[in-house]
Amino acid sequence: MSKPKVFEKPLGAKDYLPDAVTKLRNIEFRVLACMERWGYNQIITPTLEYYDTVGVASSTEDKKLFKLLDRKGKTLVLRSELTAPIARVASSLLKEQEFPLRLSYHSNVFRSIEEEAGRDSEFYQTGVELIGDATSEADAEVVALAIASLQAAGVEKFKIALGHVGFLNGLFQETLDGRTDAQLSLKEHLLGRDYVGYREAIKTLSLAPDVERELNGVLRLRGGDEICEQARMVSQHPIAQDAIRHLCEVWDVLKAYGVSEHVVIDLTMIGDFSYYTGMTFEGYAAELGFPVCSGGRYDNLLSQFGRPAPATGFALKTNRILEVTGKEQGEQPVRVLIAYDAEHREEALKQAKQMRSDEINNVSIVITQLVTKEQSKDLDRAGYQVVKLITE
Repeated sequence: MSKPKVFEKPLGAKDYLPDAVTKLRNIEFRVLACMERWGYNQIITPTLEYYDTVGVASSTEDKKLFKLLDRKGKTLVLRSELTAPIARVASSLLKEQEFPLRLSYHSNVFRSIEEEAGRDSEFYQTGVELIGDATSEADAEVVALAIASLQAAGVEKFKIALGHVGFLNGLFQETLDGRTDAQLSLKEHLLGRDYVGYREAIKTLSLAPDVERELNGVLRLRGGDEICEQARMVSQHPIAQDAIRHLCEVWDVLKAYGVSEHVVIDLTMIGDFSYYTGMTFEGYAAELGFPVCSGGRYDNLLSQFGRPAPATGFALKTNRILEVTGKEQGEQPVRVLIAYDAEHREEALKQAKQMRSDEINNVSIVITQLVTKEQSKDLDRAGYQVVKLITE
């Protein structure tokens, strides 16, 4: 194996230059401020967690975890998402606080990736967890807050696809009872948005024609609240019926929030079906072909930390949002360069201090520079107003 070059970075690692950092921080601050107005308090968890606790409880595949050993030989992981660490905190440090808990976060996370172009092994997430409330009101709240957060981040055109894992679970139990491998295969195709593969897999199952039509019909269950009635006719299984009832209640609450125009019901959308237990959703920006946010209900996670409780939440993929909003310039700060010689040092530094504290004149950036008389003749700096304090 060859030695890395001097300027080479690990696979999936990325440098953020000043302009990108400014835009990234602006997104972060605006979104966290939005979440705070909704009653969510920010939390920070460690970059490193134990594999045997947070690692195994995480929704991230084991092969995508970065693992290392501490001095005692215990396996640690770099956090791959924030939900499991927050569940740990909610079950320990916050165990005396009453439910519901509303917590927000912004952190970098790490996932090992294969050599695929455009994939990051370190990226940023901003999100919330609403713990201790199993109602459709709670699910609607996090969807509505996800919409408000995307708007706060500057994403103008987007759609939230809303699904429920219970619908497919009930339908598959009704049509493929006892055929676990077939159910898993169909779910994998839907999870990967491989609809052609889904149809082809159905053909290999030797099903009755009416059952084939029923399973293929799932692909058409995408739209507004009319999908609720259509889905009720597809499967009579109690699990599927309960899922549709819950999802339609969420839709009604979203209409009351006044945000249903941003939402579509998509019953092929199941998220990670081994992790989510109810409603799931993903947000897509018009300019990108992949999600800028995702979330859902995960009622089984906190029991792994000794404090069983229902929970729901979402995470914004802040890096991807930067790709959508990063081209926008917005209002540019006023930049001033004060050039001075040794004789005018005190005067120049006092003036700089005054400008930095003077919000009225909207001067955002002030830099100072000691120069000679000759240097002062060539001080044009792009984007800066130059103030010269020198002896002529």
